[in-house]
Amino acid sequence: MLGLQRIAFDAGQAADFHDSRRAEAITNLGRTPYGERRVIGILGGTVRGPKLTGRILPGGVDWQIIRSDGGADIRARYMIETAAGALSMVTSEGLRHGPHELMEKLARGDNIDPAHYYFRTVMRFETADSSVDWLNRILALAKGQREPRAVRLDVFEVE
Repeated sequence: MLGLQRIAFDAGQAADFHDSRRAEAITNLGRTPYGERRVIGILGGTVRGPKLTGRILPGGVDWQIIRSDGGADIRARYMIETAAGALSMVTSEGLRHGPHELMEKLARGDNIDPAHYYFRTVMRFETADSSVDWLNRILALAKGQREPRAVRLDVFEVE
């Protein structure tokens, strides 16, 4: 039998790096058989922290399905270029949910304190550059915050 244990982010623990992405306006494809399908282009951004520093390149995409219970199933793929020029692909899959009225405000672009909703992702990385090839061998968890035209993630390597 598999034993599950709840893992909490330690409030005093510093993130390994911070990922901040600027986003295009939401393109809503409407309700499909899977849920309300949304696509959001990634315009670029920054990565800053003790383990990784650089920029997020334009051209990535965040695909979302808004489920019947109001939760957002999120899948994003984008590229990071480190300060030294190393390229890494990021694959991020996550979940955002909270009280219905707060999720509606978030959808309208209101700033909502992230303590009032759940936004977590699992991240994988892929690179050919030996200076950051440690990324190929880790999983990371991120705690997120949605802003009107941006997403901010505090990223923690799973040890």
